[in-house]
Amino acid sequence: MKKRTDRKIAIAGTAAAAVLLPAVMVGLAQAGVGVPKKLSDAVGDSEPVPSFGPAAQPSAPGALPSPTKSAKPVKLPDVPTGTNPFRTGGGAPAPNDPDTNARKRGTKPKLPDGVGSGKYAKAPNGATITGVKKINSRIFDVEIASPALGAKVKTRVMVPKGWSANSSKTWPTVYAFHGGNNNYTSWTKDSDIEQVIGPYNAMVVMPEGGWNGSYANWYNGGRGGIPQWETFHMGEVMPLMERNFRAGASRAAIGLSSGGQGAMIYAERHRGTFKYAASYSGALNISAPGMPAILTAMNRESGTSIWGDPITARGNWQDHDATVNVAKLKGIGVYVSSGNGEPGPYDNPETPPHHAGRIGEQLSGVMAENFVAAAKRSGVSVTANLYGPGMHNWKYWKRELKRSWPAIAASIGARKS
Repeated sequence: MKKRTDRKIAIAGTAAAAVLLPAVMVGLAQAGVGVPKKLSDAVGDSEPVPSFGPAAQPSAPGALPSPTKSAKPVKLPDVPTGTNPFRTGGGAPAPNDPDTNARKRGTKPKLPDGVGSGKYAKAPNGATITGVKKINSRIFDVEIASPALGAKVKTRVMVPKGWSANSSKTWPTVYAFHGGNNNYTSWTKDSDIEQVIGPYNAMVVMPEGGWNGSYANWYNGGRGGIPQWETFHMGEVMPLMERNFRAGASRAAIGLSSGGQGAMIYAERHRGTFKYAASYSGALNISAPGMPAILTAMNRESGTSIWGDPITARGNWQDHDATVNVAKLKGIGVYVSSGNGEPGPYDNPETPPHHAGRIGEQLSGVMAENFVAAAKRSGVSVTANLYGPGMHNWKYWKRELKRSWPAIAASIGARKS
């Protein structure tokens, strides 16, 4: 689930205040009070797929389902102050993490100071690779100077056997997005992705997604600016991988928690870019009844900076809601999984209801159900594993990666080496 979806559901104030504010804000939002009929939410909207690979052929937009039709209301459980229901890792944000750098928030995108021309082919907006560190025979950490983030951040790349940057061929590529309170090392550190995808002729690109894990160009009061995660991932990382690492145009997007939202919303907002999208316990319905207020009230550090005020910028929330835009997934493979927050086979059966892992999965489970129902109404084929008991943790996400991988591999033409 989104970490700033993730983190955002992190506790911001007292439980009482967090409950009262959502009730008021959601009531107003659902009634349409203070919501203009037409919002100018261009800031943060997606741009056409860059021409760094084969031209995508986007299909005509389909009718979108009502964001609240048949949606289950999201209720915030009582949560001890300071608990973070969507933490997917440990440690602390990097000193240059764009999400936590309030000084740069909303400033004009530009390359970090001191970046030279370099030897690598650049992205269309000037983003460039400034360093490559070999971790082992098949894994590299790539440092990227990003105008969209105004910082140098890293992307981890796992290459297939027989890979060469000088090859005339390209490889099927999986873009794997991490969850909140985590970083670009998460998939190799926390999962067994090397064992699952390693035997195949597929490349895996694991970009930095920020401590908040928002997977969006931040609204920043309507002025946009840094950080622009969607631009970084779609307009910088992807062309840099294709121009320098031989990543192919046969692509899939996967993610867990907030990264699951990222995978799904990117597939929707950049139609024709991915052949498959998979979400494991993702935040797939951020504008569901109650959810905007929950995410805003509990996000102490960023407040409404990510998607804007849930009332006056309601359209921007809906533009980044995977359930609202589910019709745009027609024609690609889709996998969605989530538990319901009850202790499952990998959890301590005595885990109390206020445990962060239970709360996080309860919310992601409700949103997953809403997503699957909306997909059915829109005629979108979805493989869903709403497995019931299970909490918000890697034990389930590793299992879901294994279950979904055969279909993902088939969609992008990945085969065992």
